[in-house]
Amino acid sequence: MYAMSHASQNVLAQILAYMANADNELRAQAAIKKKREETKMTLYDELVARGLIAQVTDEALIKDLINNGKATFYIGFDPTADSLHVGHFMALCLMKRLQMAGNKPIALIGGGTAMIGDPSGRTDMRKMLTPEQIQHNVDCFKKQMARFIDFSDDKALLVNNADWLLNLNYVELLREVGACFSVNNMLRAECYKQRMEKGLSFLEFNYMIMQSYDFYMLYQKYGCNLQFGGNDQWSNMLGGTELIRRKLDKDASAMTITLLLNSEGKKMGKTASGAVWLDPDKTSPYDFYQYWRNVDDADVLKCIRMLTFLPLEEIDKMDSWEGAQLNKAKEILAYELTKLVHGEEEAKKAEATAKAIFTGGDAANMPTAKLEADSFTDDEIDAINLVFGAGLATTKSEARRTIQQGGVSVDGEKVADIAAKFPKSMFEGDGVVVKKGKKSFVKVSVN
Repeated sequence: MYAMSHASQNVLAQILAYMANADNELRAQAAIKKKREETKMTLYDELVARGLIAQVTDEALIKDLINNGKATFYIGFDPTADSLHVGHFMALCLMKRLQMAGNKPIALIGGGTAMIGDPSGRTDMRKMLTPEQIQHNVDCFKKQMARFIDFSDDKALLVNNADWLLNLNYVELLREVGACFSVNNMLRAECYKQRMEKGLSFLEFNYMIMQSYDFYMLYQKYGCNLQFGGNDQWSNMLGGTELIRRKLDKDASAMTITLLLNSEGKKMGKTASGAVWLDPDKTSPYDFYQYWRNVDDADVLKCIRMLTFLPLEEIDKMDSWEGAQLNKAKEILAYELTKLVHGEEEAKKAEATAKAIFTGGDAANMPTAKLEADSFTDDEIDAINLVFGAGLATTKSEARRTIQQGGVSVDGEKVADIAAKFPKSMFEGDGVVVKKGKKSFVKVSVN
């Protein structure tokens, strides 16, 4: 028998881990299918029960398509950043659910539409991106999507609308497509209404036509018969179904999914430091876990129902939970979603780290922050700059308020004085744990 090199051992371990995950995925799919058969619940019924469906064009037709695995459907993702974020999470989960039921997803990357920018949900114009920036973001999206969608053996497609949008002839587009759109109807669309007060550029005005054209092209090239999107995209999606009807005399369907909002009606997925990203380099698995662990009591069961793949009967039992039981529900939510995005190993690490921190134990996977040398004056740093430099406050004013309210401790000692100073030597080596409130911890060291 030949001795195996360390590198070969690592490769083998990765292969075995992949095979184990694939096997678990197949078992999960089989279990879901069996449960649906036992309960006589269709996929559409399950989506309704989970609170995922907002609007549909033709309910009977859509039921038939997705329940019987006859849907070739698409969801668009504009690559305006180098990572997907929590705002995309529900769409990715929906694509996974439908693919598990035999439907074929098309992940449409908006390499072309990103050149314009979607005005939906915006009060200002999006930043213009260069073609190079867009391509980099596209490459990042592809990698992240593969964790949710199986692209093997033509089970799903990854398509970029730059392939047809960037080569359009303007006059031809106006004649062939522009003639199918009523400006009066477009101006009544919700996505434009909110921009009219501050000013809507002609560039952005064309976004609806571009998105509609996407559906028109996907219908012809790939037989795409269904479009999904957030319910703020409804007008754009109807534009696509109408264009297909007028140009091809064919019926296509659209369905919107409920936006992920908290109990106050605000979009979820934002923190004081910005968006919650799916890229572990932008939002660590621990921070991702903590985001879901810290959702409000009023939101936790809704999130479990909408985002996890736990059986509905199991979730329904949680409806009566209250008090300390809701903390358990939050742990379940955080673990399940971290497992979906980052894998089971990272989910276990994040869970163990959180428990270690809250019980005062050692936390090897605690989030870290590095202080630059110029953060120190005479080899000391004051409390405000420490909290700000650790990323526990977005501004120095916020850091000041937090300290004054007694919400900061350094190395286990509460800091009450904003003028308190800490020596540089304290942060050398492994660093020091800086805590804000009950739930935010960072191990701070010197860069």
